[in-house]
Amino acid sequence: MNVIRHHEPGYAAAIEALVRGTSLFDAEVEARTREILRAVAERGDAALCELTRRFDGADLRPDQLAVTRAELFQASVQAGPELRRTLALAARNIERFSRRGLRRDWTLRNAQGGRVGEKFDPFERVGIYIPGGTAPLVSTALMTVLVARVAGCPQIVVCTPCDARGAINPNLLFAARLAGATEIYRVGGAQAVAALACGTATIAPVQKIFGPGNAYVVTAKRLLVGRVAIDLLPGPSEVLVLADDSAPPAFVAADLLAQAEHGSGHERVWLITPSARLLRAVRAEIARQLPALSRRTFVERALERGGWLIQVRSLAEGVALVNRLAPEHCEVMTRQPARVAAGIRTAGALFLGPWTPTVLGDYLAGPSHTLPTGGAGRSFAGLTVDQFQRRTSVVAYDRAALRRSLAAVQTLAGIEGLDAHARSAALRLETRRPARAGPRSRTP
Repeated sequence: MNVIRHHEPGYAAAIEALVRGTSLFDAEVEARTREILRAVAERGDAALCELTRRFDGADLRPDQLAVTRAELFQASVQAGPELRRTLALAARNIERFSRRGLRRDWTLRNAQGGRVGEKFDPFERVGIYIPGGTAPLVSTALMTVLVARVAGCPQIVVCTPCDARGAINPNLLFAARLAGATEIYRVGGAQAVAALACGTATIAPVQKIFGPGNAYVVTAKRLLVGRVAIDLLPGPSEVLVLADDSAPPAFVAADLLAQAEHGSGHERVWLITPSARLLRAVRAEIARQLPALSRRTFVERALERGGWLIQVRSLAEGVALVNRLAPEHCEVMTRQPARVAAGIRTAGALFLGPWTPTVLGDYLAGPSHTLPTGGAGRSFAGLTVDQFQRRTSVVAYDRAALRRSLAAVQTLAGIEGLDAHARSAALRLETRRPARAGPRSRTP
């Protein structure tokens, strides 16, 4: 791993480079993604099949893109009792947490007596991207699809990559169907995002796209904003551990290694501490634990590119640096972790104390693990159930409320030079009752 110490030359420049670094913007990735989006928008299913053959090695026809009922039934048959129990346990936590976040319709009377409020409706059709690749993310199905179901979305469309045989991991299929997916397609990458946004003959377009993915998936979501709504920008995984000398070095090292094993090579992990002793101990622990990991090659690549052990002058300086980095996951292993965490305002999720590893948030705790990465936490929050609800403002005035509002409307319309605006309100008060439309006349 890379080491930065506050007392060494170049410390400030190294920190600035870290803060500026992001996994969200890459000119080469963006150019390739634009080509993919254009191909799908112009050629639909033909482009999907061509890109699936190029990137996943699967030779599919358009009528083979959708996962069949037979496949879902077979995945259900294969699902063992332990998997069923585990998914049910996690689902209870996720569902309970999500229900607390649902937005409710509300109304009030404003100063002129008009009734105003908001109503919240689930999106009719949403798209969920579930990464595949080297690790079938069964947990992501629960953390996205189930949240959409709690929100009441009637159509929940899942896209996930297939292997060279065109198959999808059966455990992932079972989890997605259990969580509430109504359609599942064996399409991955930026081309899946393009299909969900633009639509093809096989995949009808959605209103909003959710879910994490690699750099191409995140770039596709970013480029398609406006054509479709998106949740946030959740890319390659990140964890930052803010720790003092009370933190167990083995715990810190294990948590850094866990988030580095996803496999893209773009993962980012940081330890920030004022303790030179802890930094040395964590470095030694990483060296000790790494050889036993089954995905050691992936971890080593991620640590070399995006692993940092940082010694700061004080814990307060550490908190300030956390807020600049805006990590996806932030563990606080300090004395009085809740007090320290109160100053952290940009992390996707906070994990307090030595007994709360990030993996609990990944799998079980309740909040969705779909969180902003690449510094996007400075602007975006993590995935919540209310993001599956569409907000509509509602306004209802009676004659008396309109009368009390007219002077203000006329003043503002006059300032803006929009006399028709003022007239549309004033004419309603010129007669006792509004004019009604007469009987329909037949066109000769």
